[in-house]
Amino acid sequence: MVNQNQRLISLDALRGFTIAAMIVVNYPGSEDAVFSTLRHTEWNGLSVTDQVAPYFLFFVGASIALAYSKRMEATVSKNLLYKKIFIRSLKIYTVGMFLNLMPAFDFHNIRWTGTLQRIAVVFFISAMLYLTTNWKQQAWIAGILLVLYWWALTCIPMPGTDKIMFEPGNNIVAWLDNKLLPGKMWRGTWDPESILTTVTSVVSCITGMLAGRIILSNKTANEKVNYLMTTGVFLSIAGYFWGLVFPVNENLWTSSFVLITSGFASLLFGAFYFIVDIKGKTWGTLPGIILGANAITIYFLADVWALFFYVAKFGGSSLNEKLVSTLINASADPRFASLLYALFFLLINFLTAWWLYKRKIFIKL
Repeated sequence: MVNQNQRLISLDALRGFTIAAMIVVNYPGSEDAVFSTLRHTEWNGLSVTDQVAPYFLFFVGASIALAYSKRMEATVSKNLLYKKIFIRSLKIYTVGMFLNLMPAFDFHNIRWTGTLQRIAVVFFISAMLYLTTNWKQQAWIAGILLVLYWWALTCIPMPGTDKIMFEPGNNIVAWLDNKLLPGKMWRGTWDPESILTTVTSVVSCITGMLAGRIILSNKTANEKVNYLMTTGVFLSIAGYFWGLVFPVNENLWTSSFVLITSGFASLLFGAFYFIVDIKGKTWGTLPGIILGANAITIYFLADVWALFFYVAKFGGSSLNEKLVSTLINASADPRFASLLYALFFLLINFLTAWWLYKRKIFIKL
């Protein structure tokens, strides 16, 4: 069984690398010049970028298992844990709302959903499940939710019609959001962080919790790797074949999308766990550990830095426009110039994380 007082370096690093990927994806030099692999898929399909958010939720789930099992073994009061989970979720959600309001703070056109809001809600539900159910019950809950979601999207016709709709803005998910979700939506008539997709997002987190359970088990280190890798292959294959009848779709966070991304995340976790924690080859993990130590804080500060680099004008242009145009004028491919800028912006955020890390400042929301 893994030593409860020993941090899992692989998980810390993966969490940080995922935040790094989020920053590169969210802050290109130009939205019009981005390599296809760094764009979200318009509708059905799976790009590298589509996998970043579910990976983060998977690693949140694994962290829940490792963190709360230690607290439960220390016989910490469950009521106290419930209170801390609620407060942490509320803080993350509040930070997400603050980011949505920046820089204009226009309360008349407020958006109530977003990446941090989803993380907050998913964390709350998943952590509560972890404290009140065993791993078999969690697995059953995950399976039932995926099947029910598949049934809802493929068997329930759009209200007022007899048609099953599966197009952007024309599906049961968007219909429910228009009925129940207050404020404005990211895409006008629909939102990728919707009410119903939160259900399957929770499953992404549950799969991470189950992976964490494997790490906490009494199996040998090599057996744990085998379980993670085998599970990853099985979930990926299952997601592929389910995707033939229920398309892989990040915007709808379909059941097939959950299985494929959780499968890939399990494979990645297994590989990192074997190389870093078992073999002890930790070189190259420090940048991820530094970013992961203040993951939510760095995600927040990236938006703050963006005000300076993207919003503020210097001589009629923003800093990102000046830097990208300089690279393009030096004969760089616009997409490559955009990527170089994104990596530069990541470096700015990494230096911020490194400054916090060196001073042992760890801001835990």
